[in-house]
Amino acid sequence: MNLSRRSVLASLAVSAAATAVGPVQRAWAAVQDSTDAQPLSDPMRPGFHLQPARGWMNDPCGPIYWRGQYHMFHQYNPHAAVWGDMHWAHAVSEDMIHWKRLPVALAPTPNGPDAQGCFTGSAIVYNDRPHLLYTGVRTASPADATINDGHNHFRESQCLAVAADDTLRTWNKLPQPVIPSPPPGMHVTGFRDPAPWRDGDHFYTLIGSGIAGVGGNVLLYRSNDLRTWKYLHPMLQGNSHGSVGANPVSTGEMWECPDFFPLGSEGKHVLIYSTQGKTLWHSGTLDRATMLFHPERAGQLDYGSYYAPKTQLDAKGNRILWGWLTETRPEADYSRAGWSGMMSLPRILTLDGNDLVMKPAQQTERLRSSRNPKAAHLPNTRQEFRCVLQSAGTGEPLPYRISDATGPLIEIRSDKAQSPRVVRVDDIHMEIPEPLPATAGLHLFIDNSVIEIFINNRLCVTHRFYSRISGKPVATLTLAGQPRIAGPESFSLTSIWP
Repeated sequence: MNLSRRSVLASLAVSAAATAVGPVQRAWAAVQDSTDAQPLSDPMRPGFHLQPARGWMNDPCGPIYWRGQYHMFHQYNPHAAVWGDMHWAHAVSEDMIHWKRLPVALAPTPNGPDAQGCFTGSAIVYNDRPHLLYTGVRTASPADATINDGHNHFRESQCLAVAADDTLRTWNKLPQPVIPSPPPGMHVTGFRDPAPWRDGDHFYTLIGSGIAGVGGNVLLYRSNDLRTWKYLHPMLQGNSHGSVGANPVSTGEMWECPDFFPLGSEGKHVLIYSTQGKTLWHSGTLDRATMLFHPERAGQLDYGSYYAPKTQLDAKGNRILWGWLTETRPEADYSRAGWSGMMSLPRILTLDGNDLVMKPAQQTERLRSSRNPKAAHLPNTRQEFRCVLQSAGTGEPLPYRISDATGPLIEIRSDKAQSPRVVRVDDIHMEIPEPLPATAGLHLFIDNSVIEIFINNRLCVTHRFYSRISGKPVATLTLAGQPRIAGPESFSLTSIWP
């Protein structure tokens, strides 16, 4: 990821005056005023991924299934297609695929603990009412700040809002933070993105954090009512990488956007968090006597333009993963286009032993409009393709490459000169933890400027590409050797927007 979600904090200083009167109404008016001038002429704009009508979006926040509907909130700047002035946008869906945009749910409150922004958080139900636990930021002295970037000093605190009705359109904020500051004596590298859950009679929440010179961590708190919280300890502490930089997220000394949840039938738990431009997962066991997490397996959720994910349970109790698909073109380009970022397609998470399995939610099939001829070319700008690649009886790992008009997007191969297991995305080589299979199940979704790639439901790569050559396929699958292609299927997909 070439742009940190916290890299333009200076723009926050401009937001206070813009939200001085009726912040939620003003933000929604900005969206409504722009509806007739949506940047739909941009051929890079997605057709079936959730995003606002215009402006900047980033992290998914508080996805929840409530009263028969899926509610998605996400970080949102209603005033420009660049990061800043963080609000919570709101959309609702019957199937997690087709969305209706609703008015902004949360906006900064002048002189409140979130005066300079409503940062990322989560939804949780208490007393039969959804609550949003989120991070508020406001200007602070250098001594009190939890974000110091050399230019700005901001204090992060954890705030609570309660749904006023079952539509989740109106939220009542508590006037003061429920977790106003980091643990006493702890000099944190950040303090944000609460991830609450309920276990028995108690609520717990993780907060993304870290300690300079020590490493990133997740801090654990406990509560009986979501309002009064007691700090317990770091539930998992990372190690310092020895890197030096102004942004602790880029050096790994700050973990942001944590999520923690049980998965599978064997009592396992999964922890995810984002740092250094990527999202990592750990599966393992939770010791409820000590409330410490013991990882047993680790990996990377996605090897591409994918960050700050959040999970929820669907109507059937499946664990659904959402992620922010970031832009990789220059800021001037997406600022001029009037939109930036999108939500990933929903992914179902399961465990195979301790290995995390990710596959597209079955609801994505509702996007299909027609079946295309069976081919390994993907000429349409909105298309789904899947097949199984089988090596020609050698049993050796199967090399293959997916390219767009400008060259390879992703290449899978064995490269004994570097590593027996190499993934190349653009010009970046990454070692993957598993041997390359002799049989590979490919599942691809192309949506104008994004391609989501699933390989054996283990390895995921989300790629952004912005080039078009008339008459050339959007993407092409190239195979080495003489492999067999089993069960190829290709579908044209419909847009979810009018």
